[in-house]
Amino acid sequence: MITMIDDLYHAPRKGGRPLSFDRDAALQKAMVLFWRYGYEGTSLATLTAALGVKPSSIYTAFGDKKRLFLEAVELYLASGPAVEDVVSDGKSLTEVVHELLVNAATKFTGEETPRGCLLATSVISCSQDSMDLQEMLAGIRRHLEAQLLIRISYAIDKGEIGPDVNPVALAGLIMAVAQGMSTLARDGASRSHLMSIVDITLASLPFRT
Repeated sequence: MITMIDDLYHAPRKGGRPLSFDRDAALQKAMVLFWRYGYEGTSLATLTAALGVKPSSIYTAFGDKKRLFLEAVELYLASGPAVEDVVSDGKSLTEVVHELLVNAATKFTGEETPRGCLLATSVISCSQDSMDLQEMLAGIRRHLEAQLLIRISYAIDKGEIGPDVNPVALAGLIMAVAQGMSTLARDGASRSHLMSIVDITLASLPFRT
């Protein structure tokens, strides 16, 4: 994931005096702002006010707003288990899908973080100048779906699900459920409601016991 982000956008940080603030704490606050208001809805003025720094300090620490956003995405991705770890640790496909969706429902309804998924909501619509960020986030989602597809294809080979199941469609369905839960969470759905969606989704999927 981080390599994908680094390949998209390189903004060298400006040199200068040592930082007068906690960079990690500032990045955490910036992540929450981007998560809550989106990339373009979070102005530089909002960032500097929330971080308690001058614009020049942001440029020194992060390069520019885009680089700050990309680092915030990295932090967001690192705040939970990587999908590669979930799908490759020896669990059954039922357990894998259950863990992925439960993790999503939990993250989307955190008590100390904005609701929903930062990857799904921060650049839904944007100006031409931000199209590269929109494509980058779409690329991350495609990567997650591809990892899930690999695990589903393996499950078909091992007989966990029938050979007549379309693995591409099943991977897309699971991603659609996760993204739909993000929207519901943004609309105020409770964690228990999302968990009930996880349960009924698992019950309806073509897994063999």
